Amino acid sequence: MTARSVGERIAYYRSVARPRMTQQQLADAACVALGTIRKIERGERGASSDMLETIADALSVDPTRLLSDRAAPQSRVHAALPALSAVIASYDLPDDGPVRTLRMVRTSVDEAAAWRLAAQYTRIARTLPDLLSEVLRGFHGSAGAERKEWAGLLVRATRSADAAAYKVGARDLSARLVELMRWAGPEAGDPLLDATTAYVRTETYFAARAHRPGLRALETALDAAPPPTTWAATAARGALHMRAAVIAGRAGDSTAADVHLTEARALGDRVRENVYYGTAFGPDSVRVHEVSVAVSLGDEHTGRALEVARQWKPPVDLPAERRSGFYIEMGRAQLWAGRADAAFEALKVARRIAPQHTREHPWVRQDAATLRRLKRADAEELTAFAEWCSAT
Repeated sequence: MTARSVGERIAYYRSVARPRMTQQQLADAACVALGTIRKIERGERGASSDMLETIADALSVDPTRLLSDRAAPQSRVHAALPALSAVIASYDLPDDGPVRTLRMVRTSVDEAAAWRLAAQYTRIARTLPDLLSEVLRGFHGSAGAERKEWAGLLVRATRSADAAAYKVGARDLSARLVELMRWAGPEAGDPLLDATTAYVRTETYFAARAHRPGLRALETALDAAPPPTTWAATAARGALHMRAAVIAGRAGDSTAADVHLTEARALGDRVRENVYYGTAFGPDSVRVHEVSVAVSLGDEHTGRALEVARQWKPPVDLPAERRSGFYIEMGRAQLWAGRADAAFEALKVARRIAPQHTREHPWVRQDAATLRRLKRADAEELTAFAEWCSAT
């Protein structure tokens, strides 16, 4: 298939998108330069597999509609996971190879963290095996203060790798990555990194539906967390309370959920919304978690989620994964309230914000399948959406 035919397909799907996308909007959504989009559409340059994946996600179409001989992104993410698994299998005896300077590796780890917050899982899956290998070599080949810094980078890089594994349903691999974080964390000598690891570890409890043990683990982490004397320490403690509120909601413990949400809200009011140690925290993040807690508790609490949505929307500077999560939760709340049209609109907003996160989310598949059974209007658009996220 020629570069020109690929560009023509991209231009076509951009023109029929709802709402219609400009080249600038597509460039922004795909995280590529405007000039690159223009050249691809004119057929003046080709596009790599990674770029086609991000463009397809931004257009909310299956990549096979752009290139019939390419596999879908989900299959490419899964195809990259064995390499990641092989790296962590030999975490204590990494392969020989080059190691860049700490500054250069830190830049790469920062880039991976940005991909995680933007829900760019394919980029993570394709890049992190080599990056993790390099970080492990740097860690094992260092000593003293330098070793501590390498340990911190190892925790952060592993967290990005875990995001890709967890979001695409590779739960066993995710659990192994979390254990690698727990192994490396003490080497860094930073209690805030330990709090971050406890936050991420909650995924394993969510996956196993072991909500009450997960709540106990978070409360133990809160006991060990540093006092909130700095913004970073305040954010770390607040993030643990946010997570504890959600898992308490999943456990059906409304009292514990309210207690932790109240603590998170008080701590959130003491800091500016930002990303601290890789986790977004502040008043806006707490508001997103209010909705998550309400949806987790269900029944009469769903009205609280709808009330929040009537009064507030997540700002555009909140990380894409967190914003899309808000609309995914709202889609479920609207569906439970019998508002099929509003539910579908919420899911479409989530898709526009973070396509990969939305497509891989199990709730999206479940709710799209339910909407497809219930809804009569816009059947063609709903069918296309359900096929896009593999709803059954």
